[in-house]
Amino acid sequence: MFVSGPALSIPLTGSGIASTVGTLSVSPAPLNYGNVTVGTTDILPITMSASGGNVTVSSATSSSSQFVLEGASLPFTIAPGQNMSFNVAFTPGSSGTLSGSLSFASNASNSQATESLTGVGTQPVYTVNLSWNSSTNVVGYNVYRGTSANGSYSRINSTVDANTAFTDSSVVAGSTYYYAATSVNSSGQESALSTPVQVAVP
Repeated sequence: MFVSGPALSIPLTGSGIASTVGTLSVSPAPLNYGNVTVGTTDILPITMSASGGNVTVSSATSSSSQFVLEGASLPFTIAPGQNMSFNVAFTPGSSGTLSGSLSFASNASNSQATESLTGVGTQPVYTVNLSWNSSTNVVGYNVYRGTSANGSYSRINSTVDANTAFTDSSVVAGSTYYYAATSVNSSGQESALSTPVQVAVP
């Protein structure tokens, strides 16, 4: 092509270059949290990498409110051969295996990159620690538990215990228990129940 003027002739030439479309990758895949206590939060990192061209990530969507992407200011661009790291927080709301995913929309060839997420919600383990004053002329003690102050009580130690402390590890969250102890002498005679103490398990 030529542009002509009164005394000017300038040749122009050029060639088109195909634009390079990048590829977005997310690792590790899948992201596995293992066991996490219900109501607490565990955080793991993910790394996003671009290859073949610039990748601009325009949005990120989580399939579950229990998995949250942290530290990402959208949109952002990753140059080819470079990577960016972010955190994903997992806060289980119930027990059992929980799954989700993060979807990243971008201008990459894989315009919807997805990261699979999984974790196991576990219920917190509670114990009740009891202690009492020692008695004279006894060989040990028994520990009893009930679910009401004036109701029936069941012994929860398997044999007479010479210690003045006991740990009950069979309690259930959200329950209230009543504990009482008895003393046993060398003849096997058992005293009456002590005054019950109330324990509420969170």
